[in-house]
Amino acid sequence: MRVIAGTAKTMPLKAPKGMNTRPTQDRIKETLFNIIQNYVPGSIFLDLYSGSGQIGIEALSRGALHAYFSDTDRDALNVIRDNLTFTRLSDKGTIFRGDAASALGSIHEKHFDIVYMDPPYNSGIEENVLRALSSMKQVDEDTMIIIENEKDIPLDRYEMLGYSVERVKQYLRSEHIFLRKNI
Repeated sequence: MRVIAGTAKTMPLKAPKGMNTRPTQDRIKETLFNIIQNYVPGSIFLDLYSGSGQIGIEALSRGALHAYFSDTDRDALNVIRDNLTFTRLSDKGTIFRGDAASALGSIHEKHFDIVYMDPPYNSGIEENVLRALSSMKQVDEDTMIIIENEKDIPLDRYEMLGYSVERVKQYLRSEHIFLRKNI
């Protein structure tokens, strides 16, 4: 696992030990950032269910102004901290311990540009985060919300929560779902 592009290009990243996290493969990460590359520079980026922090660190390396990381696992948080330090991006990252929905209330920004979440597959916990995001003034129709999930998740549940599905990018076993808040 490494940073693919930007100021920290080719720098290796650590992953938490054990089976609690599922790092995004480099080729999937590269495809994701090819899709969002024009939105990342100058953005406020939220990396929820961060694991190693590799997605938020990639965003910082590619020019995001600031990235917020949230995870419940203490080992994952230590790995994120180490990865930020190693890539010399610590001053642009803020780490929160706890579930993603509660971390949102601790982030004091005027606007969230990109919200990325990679929750445990088949948990349904991203619905709580989407409910929290829908009531936040920092999230509007310009905020891009991306969920990495298991392949072929029914999309109507996102629409029932007040979001439009803009795009779905499928991979072998997973997919990225791109959402916008309905205003």
